[in-house]
Amino acid sequence: MLFSELFDTGITFETFVQEDGDISGEKLVEMYEAIVLEEERTKEIRGITRPVNILAFAEIWCPDCIINLPALQKIKDLNKKVNFKIVARDGNESYMQAYELGGKAKIPTFIVFDENFKEELGHFIEIPKTLRNTIMASTQAERIVIKRKYNKGEYIRDTIQELLEIINGKGR
Repeated sequence: MLFSELFDTGITFETFVQEDGDISGEKLVEMYEAIVLEEERTKEIRGITRPVNILAFAEIWCPDCIINLPALQKIKDLNKKVNFKIVARDGNESYMQAYELGGKAKIPTFIVFDENFKEELGHFIEIPKTLRNTIMASTQAERIVIKRKYNKGEYIRDTIQELLEIINGKGR
C-alpha cells in the first residue's frame, strides 16, 4: 500500500478524539483549547498557499500524541489547505521504518507530503527538535523541569513552528 492509500484509511482528529471515550480524548481537547497563538504565527499559518497532506501515526494513550496532535489540528483549522489523517502505529510499523529513532517507531510521527503525495516535504518525530536538543544539553535536574513544562503544553509552539518550517520548505 502506498502512503496515499494509507492516508485514505486514516481518521480525522475529531474521530480520533471521539473513538477514545476516556480521559485521553478529553486531554486532547483540553490541549487544543489551550493553544493561543501570536497574531504573527496565525498569519503565517493562514498564509500557507500550497495544499499539503500530513499522515500522522499516533495512538490515543500516548502522552506525546496528546500534546502534539492538537498543534496539527490547530494548523488545519486555521488553513484548509492543510489536510491530515491519523493512522495507528500498531500494524503500520513497516511504513515508519525510515523514521525510526534508536531503532524504534516513535509516535507521533507526522509525514508531510505535497498535494498529490509525489514529494515528501519533511517529517516530525515524537517531540520538537528544539526540545530534543534542549534535553540533550541539560543536566538530569533540568530535564525533569523541561519535561514537566513539555507535558503541560509549554512547547506546543515549538511543534507548530517546526511543522510550519516543513510545510513552507524551510525544515530541510
